[in-house]
Amino acid sequence: MTEMVESIKSKIRSIPDFPQEGVLFRDITTLLKDAEGWHTAIDAMQKTVEDLEFDTILGPESRGFIFGATLAYSLHKGFVPVRKPGKLPAKFISTSYALEYGEAELQIHEDALYAGQKVIIVDDLLATGGTAQAVIRMVESMGVEVAGVLFLIELKDLKGREVLQGYPVYSIVQY
Repeated sequence: MTEMVESIKSKIRSIPDFPQEGVLFRDITTLLKDAEGWHTAIDAMQKTVEDLEFDTILGPESRGFIFGATLAYSLHKGFVPVRKPGKLPAKFISTSYALEYGEAELQIHEDALYAGQKVIIVDDLLATGGTAQAVIRMVESMGVEVAGVLFLIELKDLKGREVLQGYPVYSIVQY
């Protein structure tokens, strides 16, 4: 797995001072455009969760769609998108959560999941943990069990893993 991680890491571009001074942005677009790198990333994520017991993968908008849907296809699981406001046509539930620069909201269709179902949440990046925590809060209110939370990248200095204590948290690349 170490070789896979190094290969993935080598394809992620680092951009200093974006979106603001002092931030080192980890840009996955360079990984996504590289067929071998993209394949390696999905393989690593699949290997990480293939032995977990779960029914469905959830992916928060927007990069969670990319990784979650691809992984769901690869593992023969269903995929449920977790959307930003104004995107869902049927009845939904929502939750608000704090961001570094304000507040955000996520929504999911009421009938997307059922009580007793087991899910994993998949996203590209674990930073402060706020988005994943909001998704967990929302789906647990539906009686759904979170079997794990999977990220391609974890920014360890931001301590997002601490916010998700009590849940299995997996990441492929750590900075």
